[in-house]
Amino acid sequence: MFSFSLMLWAAIFVLSLFILVQASDYFTDAAERLGIFLGFHPFIIGVTIVAIGTSLPELASSIAAVLQQSSEVVLGNVVGSNITNIFLIVGVASAMSRKFKITYHSLKVDLQIFLSSAFLLCLAVGDRDFSAGDAWLSLGGFIIYLLYAVLSHPNTLETSGESSERDAEEDPAEDTANCLKKPDRFPVKSLAIAIVSLIFIWGSAEYTIESVTKISEFLQIGKEVIAISAVAFGTSLPELIVTIVATRKGNPEMAVGNVLGSNIFNCFAVMGVAGAIDNLEIAPVIIAEGLPAMLAGTILFFLTTQNKQFSRWEGLLFFVFYGWFIGELFDFL
Repeated sequence: MFSFSLMLWAAIFVLSLFILVQASDYFTDAAERLGIFLGFHPFIIGVTIVAIGTSLPELASSIAAVLQQSSEVVLGNVVGSNITNIFLIVGVASAMSRKFKITYHSLKVDLQIFLSSAFLLCLAVGDRDFSAGDAWLSLGGFIIYLLYAVLSHPNTLETSGESSERDAEEDPAEDTANCLKKPDRFPVKSLAIAIVSLIFIWGSAEYTIESVTKISEFLQIGKEVIAISAVAFGTSLPELIVTIVATRKGNPEMAVGNVLGSNIFNCFAVMGVAGAIDNLEIAPVIIAEGLPAMLAGTILFFLTTQNKQFSRWEGLLFFVFYGWFIGELFDFL
């Protein structure tokens, strides 16, 4: 009976995560088309629309966790997802493209906000308490970043004019980005897909958290450990898919923008929304092992991007760090 129940809940976990990822993928694709219709710059699509869309699994599962009295899952999910985004996803992009350049002119500011969001999260949970005040400050940080991303960048394809053509000649990545075509009519179908996808995202998130609770009880493993590893990996699959597709299309800038936006969204919005609903339980293992790894990855990512390029060897090094994190988490090392 024990093994059958465990296998049943494991199957529910895998199925709910699969639906969560697929629904997020549909939502992201629909939201990207809506963003193109509105004329957003491809990098802006990466750091806002696509990043938010691919982070919906983290947000939905975190809200579900708080409502199901499993708030310790939230920080584990956020920290684990950020670690996965940096070490695994950036590693994949680097390995696939050998070496790619990051040409977006305002990347320096985005990186600073990316670094600041990680430090703010560490400071907020360092005392093992994430209060409502911390939550609202986090949400304020995300609003500031969102306004900056939308208002402070050259965010329309139409207004770029002749300068876009000139920049495209100098920058092949920009030329690829400008291949995105704005549809003639409002994409009603995309809007409908986005709405239906949100329904599936919420329903699958509920089952994801419930299955995590049951599995942790059977295996006598903390829910936060499952959250920082299996749930974080599963909810990061949309970012991984977006990264692979963007890199294969010769647009690694969108992959980097996606990681930046997703991590900022996780630190600010996911923690902020969940914390505003109720005070979050902070598990000691996340403080001891998760936060140092996330902060180290954030700093390493920041330093590596200072020359505005990634090499395949740096990507392989990121894989090593991810392997070390999983090994330490489960006492394999």
